[in-house]
Amino acid sequence: MEYRVEHDSMGDVKVPADVYWGAQTQRSYENFRIGTEKMPEEVIYAFAVLKKAAALANLRLGKLDEARCHWIGQVCDEIMEGKWMTQFPLVVWQTGSGTQSNMNVNEVIANRGNELAGEVLLHPNDHVNMSQSSNDTFPTAMHIAAVLETKRRLLPALERMILELTGLEKKNIGVMKTGRTHLQDATPITFAQEISGWRSMLEKSKHMIEMAMREVAELALGGTAVGTGLNAPKGFAEAAAQAVSELTGETFVTAENKFHALTAKDELVFAHGALKALAANLMKIANDIRWLASGPRCGLGEISIPENEPGSSIMPGKVNPTQCEAVTMVAVQVMANDTAIGICASQGNFELNVYMPVCIYNYLQSVRLLADALDSFRANCVSGIRANREKMDENLHRSLMLVTALNPYIGYENAAKTAKKAYHENISLKEACVSLEFLTAEQFDEVFHPEQMV
Repeated sequence: MEYRVEHDSMGDVKVPADVYWGAQTQRSYENFRIGTEKMPEEVIYAFAVLKKAAALANLRLGKLDEARCHWIGQVCDEIMEGKWMTQFPLVVWQTGSGTQSNMNVNEVIANRGNELAGEVLLHPNDHVNMSQSSNDTFPTAMHIAAVLETKRRLLPALERMILELTGLEKKNIGVMKTGRTHLQDATPITFAQEISGWRSMLEKSKHMIEMAMREVAELALGGTAVGTGLNAPKGFAEAAAQAVSELTGETFVTAENKFHALTAKDELVFAHGALKALAANLMKIANDIRWLASGPRCGLGEISIPENEPGSSIMPGKVNPTQCEAVTMVAVQVMANDTAIGICASQGNFELNVYMPVCIYNYLQSVRLLADALDSFRANCVSGIRANREKMDENLHRSLMLVTALNPYIGYENAAKTAKKAYHENISLKEACVSLEFLTAEQFDEVFHPEQMV
């Protein structure tokens, strides 16, 4: 392999000749050979947005000339188009401020920009990093990435699932079934009512996630090293936030208190809490569906779900609720990520949080997993749910909890005696009630109407 010599404030470093990164990136690449988790591409994209926004803000404020702003912007556009992602090789497990990834971006933009310009115009610190510090750019990239991925990827997937459930609900209006509480028989509901509970859970999750995004849309850019704004011109924070908004089409604002913006990660804790709530809801929905589809002969069997692949290497003909299992595993991972993010946010010292790379890595993984799981679950399971009306009707009329309809006529204690007699003697509620002489057969038929219990 051929090398070239780059230098930074610590001296000369050999760098592969065919890469755009420089000395600081190379030092990190060599010093942190930990794991396989790379800095997420979503963070690199966000860095390209903020570097272009910072250049535009510096141009508007008279700090940067038009030529340098142009070349910085052109390279940022290339990165946003997906080019050069191989030029960002650093792992998550690096400095907790993300400084080395910030410098990775600065070096790539400077070297690629100089190549495009045909002359050495850009310095990674003096021009690409102008009016910035890693301490305010990395949290800014975190927030940009979180907002864009949540809004562009997760919320549309969530809306698609809500629409799917809405359609399934409409198809099952009036389909009676037994309700269940504590995994025991309960009073009747319709299948549409049961589905409406699932739909409403996801609508609530969507609302909470959207609410959280308003907080995450506050940017630290302009706080520089410790929150004082040192070396950033007056108006830079506001101009940069406006430029980020223009470049992304989303509304971003500068954080009111930069000391808070650099050291606290509570907005991401709050936002990921909404993701955890969604994960909890998906866990419940997936569990309900696989319980209802259990069988095919020895379970509840009240619904059928798509048969997508063989379920056993030894039991011929077995089919399992695999989409439900995938969703519940995703939910577990999201809940674990929430713990990591909460611990990250609690560990800032003085003017800076130094757990930022792992914090945003976990947040973005949760967004990615939830979005993918929602689409997979919707397309490969929920869209194919069919009610087994005969089984629902059979279970409904075998349920002893229909006796609740008799409470107003024979009282709670006599109704309990009726249910217990029917259960122990394996007879119908009507037979038990008449045998106990609480009602005549004619009176029972007159007041016992399960379809009116919903």
